[in-house]
Amino acid sequence: MKTTSIQKYVFGKPIDTKAVIKDVDISENLPNYIGISDDKQTIAISLGESDKVYGLGEAVRGINKRGWIYETYCNDDPVHTETKRSLYGAHPFVMIAGNHTFGLFVDFPDRVTFDVGYTDINKLQITVKEANYSLYVIESDSPRSIVKHFRQLIGKSYIAPFWAFGFQQSRWSYANADAVRSVIDNYRSNGFPIDAVYLDIDYMEDFKDFTINEERFPNFKKFVEEAKEKNIHLVPIIDAGVKIEKGYKIYEEGKALSYFCKDEDGNDFIAAVWPGKVCFPDFLNNAAANWFGEKYKYLIDMGIDGFWNDMNEPAIFYSEKRLDKAIDTIAELKCRNIGIYDYFRLKDTVYGISNNPDDYKSIYHSIDGTQVCHDRVHNLFGTCMTKSAANAFKRIAPDKNILMFSRASYIGMHRYSGIWMGDNQSWWSHIKLNLQMLPSLNMCGFLYSGADIGGFGDNCTEDLLLRWLALGIFTPLMRNHSALGTRDQEFYRFSSHKEAFRSLLQLRYSLIPYIYSEFIKAAENNELLFTPLSFEYRGDKYAESIEDQLLVGENIMIAPVYEPNAVGRYVYIPEEMTAVHFKAYDDYTLHQYSKGHYYIEIPLNEVVVFIRKNKVLPLVSPADCTANLDMSTLHFIGDVAKGQTYTLYTEGKVENGETVVQKHVLSI
Repeated sequence: MKTTSIQKYVFGKPIDTKAVIKDVDISENLPNYIGISDDKQTIAISLGESDKVYGLGEAVRGINKRGWIYETYCNDDPVHTETKRSLYGAHPFVMIAGNHTFGLFVDFPDRVTFDVGYTDINKLQITVKEANYSLYVIESDSPRSIVKHFRQLIGKSYIAPFWAFGFQQSRWSYANADAVRSVIDNYRSNGFPIDAVYLDIDYMEDFKDFTINEERFPNFKKFVEEAKEKNIHLVPIIDAGVKIEKGYKIYEEGKALSYFCKDEDGNDFIAAVWPGKVCFPDFLNNAAANWFGEKYKYLIDMGIDGFWNDMNEPAIFYSEKRLDKAIDTIAELKCRNIGIYDYFRLKDTVYGISNNPDDYKSIYHSIDGTQVCHDRVHNLFGTCMTKSAANAFKRIAPDKNILMFSRASYIGMHRYSGIWMGDNQSWWSHIKLNLQMLPSLNMCGFLYSGADIGGFGDNCTEDLLLRWLALGIFTPLMRNHSALGTRDQEFYRFSSHKEAFRSLLQLRYSLIPYIYSEFIKAAENNELLFTPLSFEYRGDKYAESIEDQLLVGENIMIAPVYEPNAVGRYVYIPEEMTAVHFKAYDDYTLHQYSKGHYYIEIPLNEVVVFIRKNKVLPLVSPADCTANLDMSTLHFIGDVAKGQTYTLYTEGKVENGETVVQKHVLSI
């Protein structure tokens, strides 16, 4: 067994991202397999023909990242095609697995480019925007060991409340309290389990953070209590921009205390998001972060115990400077016979008003009394926003475990919250992208995660929603969410397969004890919840090439269907397994498979789970919500043998803002 080593190399004067919590001595000489340019901005590594490159957290394409260029740069882009280089999260960790297995974490809060065999098929080239960063090199004998030691380096993952492992329904937007009541009533009356309903931007007064639109949501505190009486948690959105409005308390306070980001002249930087013109709290300023974090108390005092932070890359619709330039260009070209080059100029100018790199260069933060350009710390903004909330929760409600997840993130934020995979689309390819992103996020510490089931943008079809749900029932964050102007996609709206939707949701609730227990094991032991087959079955050429099947926890494998009109799929069984064909939690058949390749029929209304040899799958009778799950109904299916045990975890009390879980070793 190879001894694990962690080496740290420091170049220039890095900004402390606080991603790493473990002290590591600084080394001098890089390993001979890592080349570095004279200016220290380019790192080059040769790749063997069969080497695989894992990591990068939230990114497009497969689990093995070879063949494309990626950038770790928090980017507000809702169209996640395989040609995109960056999404909402920035996770600059990669692992090379082959004859020589090692991991690299480039701790740098601005743009890092990973050319993973794109320019040269046999070379990994990492380019850092400036030579002020820390590089961690982890050597060990297996990918699983690399992940474990990296996770120890960056700290324990956030544990969400138990209720947040139940089903959650969202839409942009449920416009008023009656619309939310209708959603709750329809789920309940149709026998569909549910634990939470989300409040998107329309619950606010004129899109202002920590306000309530009293006309749409009168007597909000009572409304929250009404929902809780039905065991429903309401989860409001919080955006990064604070509306500029005289008399708006949050704006007035932030301005008076000089807690907003500045421009190059020292004035408050002004941009526009949902409410129009806004200022951004300077979350990298500790005093400003603490101030903003305390504002969550307004909603917590009304009974809210879950939040999602959005638009925190930060997203910018336009700045005044960028908008003026676009308007001037339009005026200049008005009434002109516009040819191809003027057309491109017009289009680029208009498209360029949103999230423009020059705007990010115009924002300044105060970090420990020093003015720092936002461009140098861009990837920390969303993380610091979410960290400000998580730290405040421990002060505001130390006896509560509050749900928190964010859109933008950097490595280290996993200690404070989960993430969702952002504004995906109702595309079949995004089921597969959802599946393949899960282990990559786990590698970077993000265990509480999931994608918008059914897709956020575009119009979802009934079969797409069912197939996506068959994957979603295994993800810790299980949320159906869709965009303004798209087809309503609450499960009860699809009458042709209403029983199938009900059965799949009930199966999720039957699986929650397993999903929660395996989640806790992964968090406590710095392991993966979703594991690629290549990590477990090393040396098996088929397992090492398969990227559309995953191990979930220690005991089961899943192989979702992600193509339209499919009646099943090919599955590789890497060891003896028991396939459970679920029509419902209490209606299933068992089939034994030896190692090999099989075509397995999976009708639209079924889910197939593969239980590993000498392993079991615990199930309970489902309930309408997590609070009503009856653990006395727990039973096991699979390779049940005398003397076996299963370690089950349940949620205990919260102490000083930390969840204490209860461990139960059960005899089978």
